[in-house]
Amino acid sequence: MDILKQLLGRLHPLIVHLPIGFIIAGLLLQFLDRKQKEFTRVISIIYLWGGYFAVLACITGYLQYLGEGYAFDSIKIHLWSGIATALFSFVLWARLKAFSFVSLLTKVPVLFLSGLIFVLLSFTGHQGGNITHGEEYLVEPLPNSIKAALGYDVFEVKEISLTDDTWESAVLYTDIIEPILNNNCVSCHNPKKAKGDLVLHTEEGILSSGENSPVVSQNHPDKSDLFIRMELPTSDDKHMPPDDKKQPTKEEIKLVGIWIENGHSFNKTIGELGLPKSLFESFIAKTQVNDYPAVAIPAAALDSITNIKNTGLHVEAISENTNFLSVSALNLPSFTDADAQNLTSLAPQIARLDLGGTRITDAIFKDLASLPNLTVLKLDNTAVTGESIEQLQSLAHLRTINLSNTNFEEDHLAHLQDFNMLERVFLFKPTVNKTGVEAINDGRTVVEYGNYSLPGIKSDSISY
Repeated sequence: MDILKQLLGRLHPLIVHLPIGFIIAGLLLQFLDRKQKEFTRVISIIYLWGGYFAVLACITGYLQYLGEGYAFDSIKIHLWSGIATALFSFVLWARLKAFSFVSLLTKVPVLFLSGLIFVLLSFTGHQGGNITHGEEYLVEPLPNSIKAALGYDVFEVKEISLTDDTWESAVLYTDIIEPILNNNCVSCHNPKKAKGDLVLHTEEGILSSGENSPVVSQNHPDKSDLFIRMELPTSDDKHMPPDDKKQPTKEEIKLVGIWIENGHSFNKTIGELGLPKSLFESFIAKTQVNDYPAVAIPAAALDSITNIKNTGLHVEAISENTNFLSVSALNLPSFTDADAQNLTSLAPQIARLDLGGTRITDAIFKDLASLPNLTVLKLDNTAVTGESIEQLQSLAHLRTINLSNTNFEEDHLAHLQDFNMLERVFLFKPTVNKTGVEAINDGRTVVEYGNYSLPGIKSDSISY
């Protein structure tokens, strides 16, 4: 019997749409037939069927209430308004049929009864939607300013933002856990809407509120209802937040568990708890480093770009957010030192320059020094030796030089020590007899020599 009761109860979301359809059809036909009065008999039958299905919807809804464990307070208004809707469907049927035994109804205008049943139907449907999706389901997508104007509680999203310098001094609860709960849980667990009598916006609420309080068990996330429900699959009825709500990320759920495991402190910092940085990497703000200077420059003249393209060089904008350009001789291996004069017209705009695989020599350094905003320079697979490379010291924004597969001489390494902004130098397979990585300029510049060799392993001697 219990199985049948649950089965019929779960048919309620399907059956409830039938009386809605009949009643709306009746109202529309009434509007279309308001002058001719040709379909009164058909409309009355529609309301009769609407009444029958409304009664069935009330019965299945009541069975769903019994089987699904809803609190009566949460469904009583929906139930009584559903019963009223069913009753007025029969009243409209009787009024349109003009039965003699309900002569009193003939004095009530049909328009009044139609308006009343429309209001009842809308109110009942709205209450049902609130039960299923929550009271703020319709307004949830609206901006907070509009929701506040309509009288709804607004819970601003709290950003979790740590930095490489301050992550250890961040208070685990205040800076991490509180925003997670605020952004994913507090909209349903606050003083005005405490589902399950649980509020999660204060320390006191977390520790003592809820039908099954406490929802956190010190040092035991596996015994803490707050964490257990967040970890459940979204398909599970006990999963929280409900699957139609915004869900916390896996990293956020993990941190809630770690917070509980470490005593759910409300004032200790990450450093005091001794937690590793790896747990918070996804919340540490990444500093964006562009490969062009952080200065504003005018856009290059179109005719200058066209003239350089006509020489065979490739020219393109680095991004839509800057006027800096990237110039490449990838398809022009015949480029020589003399051709560098062609770059003069675009000197302020060139931030990336790729002359790899061309016929340039050390004489190119004089012309390259006239590109004030050069940031990335590729000279790989050329004949440069590094003679006069100190001329590039004047480039205030130069961060990367690629000198791989060149004739770069070890004696010129000393000149790189004076490049204040240089961050990376690639010297794979040059004549420099070094391997691995070396830091120069007090650690500001990394020189990568390559030439790595792997130790032999036993499997290398196996013949297949």
